[in-house]
Amino acid sequence: MLAFFVVACYLVIMKYVISLILIVVGFLFIWKTNAFIKAFGRVAWAEEKLGGGGTWTFYKILGVICILMGFMIMFGFFYWLLDLLFIPG
Repeated sequence: MLAFFVVACYLVIMKYVISLILIVVGFLFIWKTNAFIKAFGRVAWAEEKLGGGGTWTFYKILGVICILMGFMIMFGFFYWLLDLLFIPG
């Protein structure tokens, strides 16, 4: 019984830790876009599909997606969305 309680507490805490990590990474993607472009280079797909400055836009969009996913995990909407999409009936 105690082991179940410890595991349950661990999972709840990890949900918030993972959410905060995603939010911080998303914020960094938006704030320090130039550093990510210098570190990882340009994204050819983004340059082709999004036009000039496509890599810049790609990293900004990726940051927003990370932040949204972090909040969705934190408040339980992410798992609700997965259930809605992949569990029939």
